[in-house]
Amino acid sequence: MTSSELWTRATADRYDAEETEMSSAAVLGPTVAFLAELAGEGRALEFAVGTGRVGVPLRERGVPVAGIELSEHMAAALRRKIGEDMLPVVIGDMATTVVPGEFALVYLVYNTISNLLTQDEQVECFRNAARHLEPGGRFVIELGVPPLRFLPPGQVAVPFDVSERHLGFDTFDLVEQILVSHHLTADGDDGRYRRDASRHRYAWPAELDLMARIAGLELERRVADWDGSPFTQESAKHISVWRKPVRA
Repeated sequence: MTSSELWTRATADRYDAEETEMSSAAVLGPTVAFLAELAGEGRALEFAVGTGRVGVPLRERGVPVAGIELSEHMAAALRRKIGEDMLPVVIGDMATTVVPGEFALVYLVYNTISNLLTQDEQVECFRNAARHLEPGGRFVIELGVPPLRFLPPGQVAVPFDVSERHLGFDTFDLVEQILVSHHLTADGDDGRYRRDASRHRYAWPAELDLMARIAGLELERRVADWDGSPFTQESAKHISVWRKPVRA
């Protein structure tokens, strides 16, 4: 078991309802198109497949998809959408769990590598991706750029959403590279709010590139979003693609 925090049944059951924006056609269309192009005629493996937000539409696009998922509750939510024969899932952690066969594409979206709370485990995640890739295959990660420049001097918190039904902010441990995402979410219409928090280990793009090199992968491309827009110093996140070399 890795240091990733397990998703509970309650969290899994409400996940899709609370992630409607991330499940919209505007978000999923470019995401699925990007991944399908990289997979080509090959198979894809999603680390932390969750409820199948990306894996199911990618499978519907014609790409054979398998998944690894730590939370049995999240996998159960996925299974209500699609059968095991169409999208097989192995329960386990993304740093060490092995799925049979080789894949043209391994991908890890929506900041999920940050669920691994140590650098060693994140390195093992890259090694596990490389282990599953066929020569010439790609590993793709979607990850936010740490928003440390928004920290006021002497402060440790950065808000990322302030709306009528949700307050979200991150607090940072700058020594351990740990952020905690705090959420206050309206729970019904009677004025009650639900409080949640989750821990994450943030990493810079350059640190991920070094992890990739340790795993024997080479950076092929880095963009700011699934639409292929250029990655700049103003980008809030990145989509990075590393390739497993084809040895002579």
